[in-house]
Amino acid sequence: MLVKEYRICMPLTTEEYRVGQLYTISKHSHQESEKGEGVEVVKNEPHEDPVHGAGQFTEKRVHLSSKLPSWARAVTPRIFYITEKAWNYYPYTITAAGRSLQCSFLPKFSIYIETKYEDNCGDSENIFRSDKILGDHEVSFLDIAFDEIPERYYRSLEDPRFFSSAKTGRGPLREGWRQHTKPIMCSYKLVSVKFEVWGLQTRVEQFVHKVIRDILLIGHRQAFAWVDEWCGMTMEEVRRYERETQEATNELIGLVAPTISVSEVGQPTATHSAPASAPSTPLSDEAPDFLAPPKTRPRKKSAPETLTLPALRERAGAE
Repeated sequence: MLVKEYRICMPLTTEEYRVGQLYTISKHSHQESEKGEGVEVVKNEPHEDPVHGAGQFTEKRVHLSSKLPSWARAVTPRIFYITEKAWNYYPYTITAAGRSLQCSFLPKFSIYIETKYEDNCGDSENIFRSDKILGDHEVSFLDIAFDEIPERYYRSLEDPRFFSSAKTGRGPLREGWRQHTKPIMCSYKLVSVKFEVWGLQTRVEQFVHKVIRDILLIGHRQAFAWVDEWCGMTMEEVRRYERETQEATNELIGLVAPTISVSEVGQPTATHSAPASAPSTPLSDEAPDFLAPPKTRPRKKSAPETLTLPALRERAGAE
């Protein structure tokens, strides 16, 4: 298992980011839901925890067959998705994602993420106070303005070095911005990735961490770059936007019944321990024929580049 802690600062308060995070996740998920792939929302409902209190539970299917590297596609079926379950007790959240097939050619793997948000510049040490992690783990500071992201995801309008918010007056961000910017908050994320297959474990776990790093950078950059879209929204308004974008996103992906089974990711306990070990599974060269997707499966239209709450309301009114 490979464990890393990421710290991502933002020129926002934790209370502002509570709305911005929900808005950004919904909008980004909708944009990515093209060609039958993307993020399908299965559940999104209130949840009460005896330790953390009132929160929100979500279950999603992240469809990503075409987004895998070639070496990973060689050992996965063409119908492939990860089940993600999240418990949001803001400013503390838990995300668990996993994949388990009742087939011999694809092994189990799991991702477990604990997140805490604080109004500081990332200087809280041992914020998770976890005694379940053996030894020291790597801590990486991610800079939303000056750390590189994959070129295919770069958008000049979302570059914090050039973006300036009309509503808040914040930005653009200059070198050393974390030391002098007010307000400032930090997302602390403890990420555990497990893929126990001899010969592939190190490569896969490092690859998944790189993907997670890129996702975190892109998501936080967008939350800031889209601040003028969500700034001033109430929790009720952003939840309504979330519901409407989820409906539109699920429609784009299409609810095709899966031909493979997915294991359940159990709700985490109050001890915040990482998931149990996944057994090694031998790999074979070919996937069985019954896993092939239906050849006549209809494709949905691509998602629009921008889907805002006013646009959704106009569409609803027209119907």
